[in-house]
Amino acid sequence: MAMKDYSDEFKADAVALYESTPGATYKSIAADLGINRATLREWVLLDRERRGVTAATPSAGPTPAARPGQTPSSAGPDERIRQLEARVAELEANERKLATERDILRKAANSFAGETNW
Repeated sequence: MAMKDYSDEFKADAVALYESTPGATYKSIAADLGINRATLREWVLLDRERRGVTAATPSAGPTPAARPGQTPSSAGPDERIRQLEARVAELEANERKLATERDILRKAANSFAGETNW
C-alpha cells in the first residue's frame, strides 16, 4: 500500500483539531479526517516534542449535573454560575472543533478541485 504524503499545513490542522477537542481520542479525530490513528498520534507526539510539552492533560468535561435540566434544585447561585460557565466552555470548544474541521475540509476540497483536469 502506498504511503500518502500530507502537507505540513494539513498535519498542523489535524494536530490543532486534536489538541483543541476536549475528550478527543486519536481514533475519533483520525476517523473524522480519514487518516490512520497511528499517523495522527505520531503527528501529535512530534508536535508536543517540538513544543517541549511532555503530555497533554485530558479534559474530563462537564459533569452530568452541568447539563441544563439536570441541575439539582438545591444548587446555589454560585454553583449554578459555575455550571453555566462550564457549559459555555464546552460549547466554545465544540465550536472551535467544528470550525477547524470545516477549514480542513474546505482546504481539502480546494486541493482536490485543483487536481481535476476536466
